[in-house]
Amino acid sequence: MSSTSVEPLVKLAELPDRGRALVATRPIKPGEILLSDAPLILYPASASAAAAACSHCFRSLSSPSSAPIRCPSHCLASPAASSFCSARCLASHSPNLCLALSRLPASLPSELLSPALFLLGAYDLAVASPSDFLRLLSVHGTAAADVDAPALHSLLSSVLPSPPSGFSLELTATLLAKDKANAFGLMEPFDGGDRRVRAYGIYPNASFFNHDCLPNACRFDYVDHGGERNSDIVVRAIHDIPEGREVCLSYFPVNWGYAERQRRLLEDYGFRCECDRCVVEKDWSDDDDDNDERGEEEEEGMEEDEGDEAMENMEEADDGDGKFPHAYFFVRYVCDRDNCGGTLAPLPPSPEGMLSNLMECNVCGWLKTEDNTDQDGGEGSSGLMLD
Repeated sequence: MSSTSVEPLVKLAELPDRGRALVATRPIKPGEILLSDAPLILYPASASAAAAACSHCFRSLSSPSSAPIRCPSHCLASPAASSFCSARCLASHSPNLCLALSRLPASLPSELLSPALFLLGAYDLAVASPSDFLRLLSVHGTAAADVDAPALHSLLSSVLPSPPSGFSLELTATLLAKDKANAFGLMEPFDGGDRRVRAYGIYPNASFFNHDCLPNACRFDYVDHGGERNSDIVVRAIHDIPEGREVCLSYFPVNWGYAERQRRLLEDYGFRCECDRCVVEKDWSDDDDDNDERGEEEEEGMEEDEGDEAMENMEEADDGDGKFPHAYFFVRYVCDRDNCGGTLAPLPPSPEGMLSNLMECNVCGWLKTEDNTDQDGGEGSSGLMLD
């Protein structure tokens, strides 16, 4: 499943009460790369995001080595006009998609622009690569009543040069459900303020990771870095994972409160979480603020020897019985830089198998050592949010 490993470290399995899931094929070490996945579709989160990034790989155009390359064809007047960071990205621009973009009305409401761009990309994929379109349809997501589906389908009917086989309102609604349940948000670089989504992507293999409010893996993206695969996402182990254990991500920042997590999961993904952390926190209080204060008190009151003991317990036998001291997770694996709250994972082991003592934040990109000494993290990663 991983594009960077001869023998995949995770495999797809059917788990009781969990459905399809990814489990470890052998004991996993902290920092090991479990998956590197390329997107089936990338699309901008807004018109402003479209104007500021490459329309193919979504690398920032704010400080390119040369001027952005504008689309020479139809879509210059589109509300999501196409610009590219290189001739290679320009060459990927589909003529049919370009023509459809040019037909989008300038008055299109902002809340409909992003899903419209997703649908245009999906239907273009159906023509350009039917096998990849089938992969898109295979990811989780059941069509439900979507108030915007009829309007979006009518819009597509008027702008698509040649609707693909099977084009229908039902298929449009199904695609919107796939997008809602599986889209990863590629974020703008962390600047200490509110985080903004630059683009959304459907990653077919990473979509099989289930959610846990105390994940054992987290994902990184390096969209502004050089290279041809800058829009891939990379999933790394946070700590040791036994063979056969399910590998889970958090679908949102791990420092969210219990009520907020449950509301988001129910509204966007259609389930309530009953992970070990939620089983503990649901009995604390109905007030999120009380929950947060209790978590902070536990963190502040944790002595160093207690933290060491918790670490040993986690590494030796995380038996899933709900007794894992999750306050220690926040001390050890949550970034404490102001307004960040990202998840920390070790850098990958060396080729010789030596574990790294550098922890990388998947939001702000900061590096710190095991003894909490800050390192120069460079541009770092961006992106924890899965929308």
